Amino acid sequence: MNTRGDATRLLLMSTAEELFAHRGIAAVALRDIGIAAGQKNHAVVQYHFGDRETLVDEIIAYRAEASEECRVEMLADLLMRGQPSISDLVRLFVSPLASHLEEGNHYLAFMSHYILENGGYSRLNPSSSIIIPSASASTVLGLLRRLLADLSDEILEERCMQMLTGTVHTLARYQAVLASGEKLPLPIEILLEDMVQFYTAGLVAPIGPATEAIKASLGERKTPSQLKRSGPPVK
Repeated sequence: MNTRGDATRLLLMSTAEELFAHRGIAAVALRDIGIAAGQKNHAVVQYHFGDRETLVDEIIAYRAEASEECRVEMLADLLMRGQPSISDLVRLFVSPLASHLEEGNHYLAFMSHYILENGGYSRLNPSSSIIIPSASASTVLGLLRRLLADLSDEILEERCMQMLTGTVHTLARYQAVLASGEKLPLPIEILLEDMVQFYTAGLVAPIGPATEAIKASLGERKTPSQLKRSGPPVK
């Protein structure tokens, strides 16, 4: 951030992230972001970002870059030590998200609202030219497919989506309790490791007979979730 314009954009993104985290994304007027950021020009958000969707994409891209750096470093270390286990790969999703627990970072609560308002990660603005860093997440998903070859792609992707959204909501709740000064339910180290084991167990759970019966009755008909999905979950 070496120019005045870049500093202003970063300030607006940080302010917007905090307001979105507290109120929800749809509930915050763009004018309110400029006011909260101390800008005299209340149309400053439109000047720098154009619209709400682009601002949201920019925030996600900015925070996802930090997640990506963390995941890439962890993945490289894992691959150097040999074949990673399923729990190793789950940790690659949980730990980068936990890195956003730092003070002044409102990404988890922001993403918690984003997921609830948009039904997951898949509705990022399709017309945007903003690149969301996600190469390592795609690599991890590919490794999981090899280790969980008995699961269909649809089941695996849905389980990964449950893991990611559950992690975001859990960490956002944890961060809110931390900020309130109330007693934490678990030390963060125990919470993170237990989440890894919990989601690992969920990923490797066998397909039950009831699920198989439902799949057989549906046949080849696509479900609404299959029609909506547009690639692997990221961030």
